[in-house]
Amino acid sequence: MYAETIYERQSPTIEAFRRLARHRSGQLGMILLGILILVAIFAPVIAPFDPITPLEDGSRPRSQPCIHILGCPASQPQHIFGVDTNGRDFLSRIIYGSRLSLQIGLETITFAILIGGLLGAVAGYTGGWADNIIMRIMDVLMAFPSLLLAIAIVTVLGPGLINALLAIGIISIPIYARLIRASILQIKELDYVSASRALGASSLRLLFTRILPNSLTPLIVRGTLGIATAILDAAALSFLGLGAQAPTPEWGLMLGDEKNSVFNAPFLVFFPGLAIMLVVLSFNLLGDGLRDALDPRLRSKAR
Repeated sequence: MYAETIYERQSPTIEAFRRLARHRSGQLGMILLGILILVAIFAPVIAPFDPITPLEDGSRPRSQPCIHILGCPASQPQHIFGVDTNGRDFLSRIIYGSRLSLQIGLETITFAILIGGLLGAVAGYTGGWADNIIMRIMDVLMAFPSLLLAIAIVTVLGPGLINALLAIGIISIPIYARLIRASILQIKELDYVSASRALGASSLRLLFTRILPNSLTPLIVRGTLGIATAILDAAALSFLGLGAQAPTPEWGLMLGDEKNSVFNAPFLVFFPGLAIMLVVLSFNLLGDGLRDALDPRLRSKAR
């Protein structure tokens, strides 16, 4: 029993989770993200109406929120967030939009981490001309404002959610390539790597079993924050009509469709904007907690 206690105390993973659990920002981020995940998983159960099919009573231009317990007549269908200009229940579209937001964030950042991590690993470990060529390409990509570059890519490829995801993934590649390269340049000179090399370990084995696993800490933190950025970029592209296309329940597209209703029906703009803010806030808070939990120099902040 005593030996197990000592082992748990010395386990970096367990200690990191304990610090994250004590971190106030991390706790709030995990709670918000957990609620979002549950809403996305149980969207067919929670959503009261179909998010795409117009309602039978949707022939009227627009409906104010109707909540029975707040005085709305029981004879009218209940629409907690109201009905959009196309006669679709807004609450159902908000709920289903959580699925798309998680998909956008996870898929784009996974793509960017895989491609950028591989390029950064090759550049940092091999050095020389390969390092110069890869990093100069990354510098060129980072020289452009990210959103403008994403708009240019989508304009060339054509509007659509898939092309928007690809564009966001491409503009995120340089961030992770530079991050992995910096970590590998530092780690490959450590004593345990030199010892493995002296024992005859191949370059691939050194890179994938000794160096890369110890370079993942900053990548995890940056990836969590990158998901929030990807969701914002996707919402911006959809708002401009370059991302998700109607009738897809995507929060940025919903903002773009209802932007002219900001004065006469502000709830149609407020609720998708609030949803975007909450999901971005949850990932930012979680990323802040992970940064403090995974960095031993910041342990005091995680308490």
